[in-house]
Amino acid sequence: MHLPWHRGRADHDATAPATPASVEGPTAPPRGAPRPEARVASPGPLASPGPAVASAASAASAAAPAAPASTQPALALPPGVQLAGAWGWRLLVVAGCLAVAGWVVSRLEEIVVPLLIAILICALLQPVVTLLTRRRVPHWIAIVVALLGLVAVVGGLLVLVVTQVRDGADDVTAKGVASYDALREFLRTSPLQLTDREFDQYVGQAGQALQDASQDILSGVAAIGSAAGHVLTGGLLTLFATIFLLIDGRGVWHWVVRLFPRAARPAVDGAGLAGWQTLASFVRVQVIVAAANGVGIGLFAAFLGLPLAIPIAILVFLASFIPVIGAIVTGALAVVLALVVAGPVQALVMLGGVLLVHLLEAHVLQPLVMGGAVKVHPLAVVFAVAAGSLVAGIPGALFAVPTAATVNVMVKHVASGRWRAAVEGPALPDGTPAKGA
Repeated sequence: MHLPWHRGRADHDATAPATPASVEGPTAPPRGAPRPEARVASPGPLASPGPAVASAASAASAAAPAAPASTQPALALPPGVQLAGAWGWRLLVVAGCLAVAGWVVSRLEEIVVPLLIAILICALLQPVVTLLTRRRVPHWIAIVVALLGLVAVVGGLLVLVVTQVRDGADDVTAKGVASYDALREFLRTSPLQLTDREFDQYVGQAGQALQDASQDILSGVAAIGSAAGHVLTGGLLTLFATIFLLIDGRGVWHWVVRLFPRAARPAVDGAGLAGWQTLASFVRVQVIVAAANGVGIGLFAAFLGLPLAIPIAILVFLASFIPVIGAIVTGALAVVLALVVAGPVQALVMLGGVLLVHLLEAHVLQPLVMGGAVKVHPLAVVFAVAAGSLVAGIPGALFAVPTAATVNVMVKHVASGRWRAAVEGPALPDGTPAKGA
């Protein structure tokens, strides 16, 4: 039996549209299933938290750690000071590393100097070996021919110097004595009115000063005598190092590259290749510049009729491998020789010739021939030679400019980032880039 209101309720339920499950809300999870986490409904904009909720919120805020107010100190340094400090300690580290490296090189000078000379000789002879190899000459024969040619040229120059000095020694002595007598006569008749007694007194004082310094001179001669054995050892080391570098220089460089971490090998390999190209260009160009200096000053000496014109030219040629300083010093010796042998007028002409040769070198040879071989400013070249000679004497002056030019190119190559392209290229089985020096 259905009551009227029951019938109305049933009719309403039958005619009402079905409610989707998403509207009815989630169903109860089956038995054994994990309970979902309870969701906390956020209160409406007009709802106010009850006392229990407020007390819980205050307790949670008290238990949570307080966030730091600021990561900077109260008295922060200016940005310029911070930048200077950051650069300062890095520069100190680099300077310390360079000082340690310099100390190690100074302790191993008898090994490092022959190795550096071998590298320069290898850079000079490598084009000759490559040319002969391209003409189907066996590699070892090309190396022997290049080395024998270098020995023949250097030995021929030395023999020529010894022969010329021996043949012209008597003439130089006679002209020197005549110049001494002329100087004595000039001082006697000059406004100074020096008598023979006063002149002899001054000469005696100069001889006494030379005698007082004889101890240092003898110690220097003894040092040279004791260094003869070291020179012989260094010559043998230079010869063996040159031979091995000409035979397998690429393999030696790959071995050096493998000493660095794998990620740094592309940069080291690219920088080494750029530095080697610069060094080879520098050596070849320096030979041309040295030959021009020697020929120019030698021609002026021959024009003035000096007895040792050929030895002067050879001496200038050999000394010009020390850029700027070497040619100036040997040119000054040529001027002094002209003054002693020929007289003051010839000495002035010789001085003008030396200056003219240096001007041609600075304004013609340097821009045209040197060009991009050494990307170092001439002022930097002068200071590099001065610093090298101050630190390590003649070897330092000899290696200062090629070292500065090579390091300059290597640093620029690493800073430019061009070596990153080699990372994507082919590599050797151990990870070394296929491109080698």
